[in-house]
Amino acid sequence: MLWRKLLVPLTSLLLLLTASAGAGAAGASTGSLAGASAEAAAADYGAPGPYATAVEVGVVTTLYYPRDIATSDRRHPVIVWGNGTFAFPVVYRDLLLHWASQGFIVAAANTPQSNLGISMRAGIDLLTRRNADPGSPFHDRVDLEHIGASGHSQGGAAAIVVGADPRIDTILPIQPGPLADIDDVHVPALLLAGQKDSIVFPFLVKSFYDDADHIPAIYGELRGADHLTVVGDPGPFAAPTTAWFKAHLMGDQTARAQFFGAGCGICTDSGTWSDVRRNSLASR
Repeated sequence: MLWRKLLVPLTSLLLLLTASAGAGAAGASTGSLAGASAEAAAADYGAPGPYATAVEVGVVTTLYYPRDIATSDRRHPVIVWGNGTFAFPVVYRDLLLHWASQGFIVAAANTPQSNLGISMRAGIDLLTRRNADPGSPFHDRVDLEHIGASGHSQGGAAAIVVGADPRIDTILPIQPGPLADIDDVHVPALLLAGQKDSIVFPFLVKSFYDDADHIPAIYGELRGADHLTVVGDPGPFAAPTTAWFKAHLMGDQTARAQFFGAGCGICTDSGTWSDVRRNSLASR
């Protein structure tokens, strides 16, 4: 089909043009919230969290994590990330630092061709080794029992691919490309589309949602968002993605209420969402 032929080159060009903007806008996510408690910060999922952050750039994986993790009094859940076509983690730096400020360790694959999910799985392997190493600041501070997968565009498809890994507890594909099979996923999924996305059209994301009748699945279409809204300042993507991972990887019941139950917060927020759908397994 024509859209499949156009998807890779268009995404590659646009993401390359915006990479420098993503790198320059990240500073606001690195500090802690002055004068606010961790509980208050956690409830405002779109605001920077209570943790100062750090970045470690490796050959295969870039880590975004709470800066004082070595002295933390808790284990921190993991999010593995896949980039869009020809993009690198720096393009999504603001979003990844935002998650780190909320207490997550983000293992972002450095590859610009992430669809197979190999480098995303390598991020889990890396953190498994670091967690077991007494000389590492990550020693015994990585919550390997709670791991989520996310990514954008081609990386969104990769998050679906990696979702078949038994170590993954939930997936959050953002405007995922077509090369994935959600039938292999057996964990809850939040599938995000942009109302004005002309590269990965919303109906393509809905097709994944329609196929996900075997798992709790939610389709969310962000009002006014195009394919590059998540690049640089993540804007409307910051709060719902953080809440989803807080609900599934940290057991945050306030965050869970944004998506599940009769009071489903996103279901009535027509200012943020142009379309929200929940299948029967996610409507409980």
